[in-house]
Amino acid sequence: MVVERYPDEIKVGIADWRVDREPKQLVTLGLGSCVGIALYDASTRIGGLAHIMLPDSSQFQNKTNPAKYADLAIPAMLEEMLKRGAKKSAITAKIAGGAQMFNFGDKNVTSLNIGQRNVEMTKKVLADLKIPLLGEHTGENYGRTMIFRLTNGEVLIRAIGKPLISI
Repeated sequence: MVVERYPDEIKVGIADWRVDREPKQLVTLGLGSCVGIALYDASTRIGGLAHIMLPDSSQFQNKTNPAKYADLAIPAMLEEMLKRGAKKSAITAKIAGGAQMFNFGDKNVTSLNIGQRNVEMTKKVLADLKIPLLGEHTGENYGRTMIFRLTNGEVLIRAIGKPLISI
């Protein structure tokens, strides 16, 4: 599978989110322990992509960038999609990332595995918002690039030394 460059490609940085509509393509690089969250309304072809770093904002006093946290970024991105005409009942999600980039010896030490905690909180927030999770490519021990096509909702995952996959 070949991934052609889109002239209307929008980069989503770390601790960032973007919302747009077709024919745009949203791309985020460097998903290690971070999680990329793609929300999509197929009826309006409006989508959003977030690149969160941390699961839960409640442990932090300085929350000047809500895009860092799963519990704040997903609702904010959803709200922006709704303002632009997306329909809440039509929105679905796909996620990627949440890798365990460092070996702590004991794989059962989940408190140190920020990737797993990011995935768990992302799924909880999506469930709380009643947004169905249609696909995921999470875990493992390697980084990913997430490419989100707003023309059809396809999410492509690229990783070094791995085949390109669609979720």
